[in-house]
Amino acid sequence: MDTIFALASARGKAGVAVVRITGPSAFSAGVALAGELPAPRMTGLRILRESGGDHLDEALVVCFASGHSFTGEDVVELHLHGSSATVAAVLRALGEMPDLRLAEPGEFTRRALENGRLDLAQIEGLADLIDAETEAQRKQALRVFSGALGRRAEGWRVRLIRAAALLEATIDFADEDVPVDVGPEVLDLIDSVSLELVSEIEATRAAERIRDGFEVAIIGAPNVGKSTLLNALAGREAAITSEVAGTTRDVIEVRMDLHGLPVTVLDTAGLRASDDTVEVIGIRRALERARLADLRVFLVEDALPEDITPAPGDIVLRAKADLHSGDGPSVSGKTGAGVSELVDRMTDTLASRASQAGIATRERHRTAMIRAVGALDSGRNQIRNGAENAELAAEDLRTAIRALDSLVGRVDVEDLLDEIFASFCIGK
Repeated sequence: MDTIFALASARGKAGVAVVRITGPSAFSAGVALAGELPAPRMTGLRILRESGGDHLDEALVVCFASGHSFTGEDVVELHLHGSSATVAAVLRALGEMPDLRLAEPGEFTRRALENGRLDLAQIEGLADLIDAETEAQRKQALRVFSGALGRRAEGWRVRLIRAAALLEATIDFADEDVPVDVGPEVLDLIDSVSLELVSEIEATRAAERIRDGFEVAIIGAPNVGKSTLLNALAGREAAITSEVAGTTRDVIEVRMDLHGLPVTVLDTAGLRASDDTVEVIGIRRALERARLADLRVFLVEDALPEDITPAPGDIVLRAKADLHSGDGPSVSGKTGAGVSELVDRMTDTLASRASQAGIATRERHRTAMIRAVGALDSGRNQIRNGAENAELAAEDLRTAIRALDSLVGRVDVEDLLDEIFASFCIGK
C-alpha cells in the first residue's frame, strides 16, 4: 500500500495539531523529518526539519509498530503547534517525499478494516461517535465501536455453524447408521438464534431514533400557542408568533438535547378547515409529520382535533394556562407555566423508549437480520419435513450465516464501502 498522511485533528488554529502518517514508509518519513524516532508507543520531543534543513517546528512524536496501531500498519504521529502555517509547512514537507501522498477521506479507517483491526459495524459506530451530539448518542456509538454487534453476530454465527455441521454429518453418512438424531439439537440452536435475532430486530427502531433523533410534534388548532411553546422550549425565537390565526404554514423544526437524548421538536400548522390553498398544504404536511413523529403533544383549548387522535404515550395539555384555569395538566409558552413539567414528561417517555434500544443501529443491520430470520424459518421447516430435506436445511443455514457475516463486513458489502467512507473527513 501507499504511505499516506493527513491532518488528523480539526482544521483551524488550535493549541495542538496532529498529523498522522501510516504505511510502509511511515518510519522512514518520520526519520527524514525528526531524525531518530522514539521507541514504539513511547513519546519524544523532536525538532522537525524539512529536506533543506530549515526548522519546521518542535513537536511531540509518537510511533506505533505494525499490528499495534489504529490502521494495523506502521504509524507516526506528529503533535505540532496548531497554527495553520505550521501545519501547512509540515504537510508540504511530507508531500515532497517520494512514495507519500495525501490521504483520501476515511482512508485511515478503511485501512483499519482491510487490515482486520475493525469490522464494518465498528466503523459505522466510529462514524456515529464522531457525529455524536448528545450523551445518549455517544454511549450508543461507543458501544457499537467497541465491537458489541460483532461479538453478538459471532455468537450467532458459531451456533449456526454447529447446527450446519450436524446436518452435514447426516448428509455425509446418509448410507450409514447415525447413532444420534441431530434434529432436536439443530432445532434448539435455530430457535435460540432466531429468538435473539427477532428481539434485536424489534430493538433497532429505538436504536435508530437515538442515532438520528426522536421527533416530537406539537399539534393543535390555530392560534392555540404552538409556536409560543416551541420558542419557550428552544429558548429563542425559532418561530414567528402572531395573534393572526394560520401564521404557521410549514413545519418548523428545532433540534434540542433533552437530558442527553437528541430530539427535534416540530411546530406544525394549526388544524382547521380552510379555503386557503397554501394553508391546506401546510395542514396536510402537519398531519403527515405528526403521524410519523415518535411523540405528539396536543395543545387543547376547546376540543381535540378531529383529523388525528392521541396515541398511547402522547401528551395532551390544556393550552394557554396563563389565561384559562382548570383541572388537569396545562402549559403556557408565554409565561413558562408547565414548560419544565412538559420537558420532564417528554424526557421520561422518550427515555423509556430509548432504554429498549439494541446494539444494531442501522437499516442495513435490520435488513441483514431479517434475511437471517427468514432463512432460519425455512431451515426449521425443512428439518421438520423429514431427514431427506437435511441438505436443503443446511443450505438455509448457510444463507443465514452469510446474512450475519454481512453485518460485520465479511461478505456482500463492497458496494457499501465508498458510501460509508465518504462520510469520514480526511485524516480519519
